[in-house]
Amino acid sequence: MYYYLSDIGKMTLTSDGENITGLWLEGQKYYGDIMAVNSPERNNKEEMLPVFKQAKRWLDMYFSGKEPDFSLPLAPKGSPFRQKVWKMLCDIPYGQVVTYGDIAKALAKESGKAKMSAQAVGGAVGHNPISVMIPCHRVVGADGSLTGYAGGIHNKVKLLELEHADMKSLYIPKKGTAL
Repeated sequence: MYYYLSDIGKMTLTSDGENITGLWLEGQKYYGDIMAVNSPERNNKEEMLPVFKQAKRWLDMYFSGKEPDFSLPLAPKGSPFRQKVWKMLCDIPYGQVVTYGDIAKALAKESGKAKMSAQAVGGAVGHNPISVMIPCHRVVGADGSLTGYAGGIHNKVKLLELEHADMKSLYIPKKGTAL
């Protein structure tokens, strides 16, 4: 495990030795659901795994307000459906947002189905084990509501603002399950 202190709080990263397998904000819903019990590192700075060095560089760049110019080896664990959703999240451009419905339509088209449940997509997005790096914070409700972020709506807003996303049509709902 590796701990990173970010602008939105302490983050816990896990690795299989070569890939990032998890990144959670402290107190995040589903925190460490699939955290590697025997992760090979616990912030031993003298012999930090190369993947954690890369992750630290990526996070430093990201939290300085710049779009990282390199990708990391990511290996989230989840069902084939969740894997497809998480792959689509990685395709959302920096500073942009898409809706759960947009992802559901794209998945339906990709799999040759007439339609796909936006709620099922929401479940997969909400269980993303590699927050920030797999940008689930870039997914919003069809009406522009900033809902569904396991790391907290206030952190979702901070991340979108950091990316200079156009927030004019987005809002924080007064009530909901992901507040």
